[in-house]
Amino acid sequence: MSPFELLGGADRVRALVEAFYDAMSDNEPALAQLHPCDEHGRVARDSRDRFALFLIGWLGGPQDYTEQHGHPRLRMRHGRVPVNVATRDAWLRSMTIALDALAITGPVRDFLDGRFAEVADFLRNAP
Repeated sequence: MSPFELLGGADRVRALVEAFYDAMSDNEPALAQLHPCDEHGRVARDSRDRFALFLIGWLGGPQDYTEQHGHPRLRMRHGRVPVNVATRDAWLRSMTIALDALAITGPVRDFLDGRFAEVADFLRNAP
């Protein structure tokens, strides 16, 4: 089974994304402000929907993100924003809160913790 299937499908991944951006908006306001935000300072719907599409495909689900937006090109798409160790760590803290909120445990949690850490570190482009 893919991580997408182990998590429970698209609705569960969308719930993870919502919990992630809520945690970011509540706990990491400097990171949240790097995204388009709504009138309440919370990460906006477009960012949430786009990340959900990406994450669904990245985890082995339908490839709607690639069909709609092309190859993710993560480093290029994040190149406009300085991603340093503090930014990486803030992102990972937000994702940890989201994974905990959804009680994601076991082998899929171990996989996600490892892969998210690898990708977050890969995206660093500033000292």
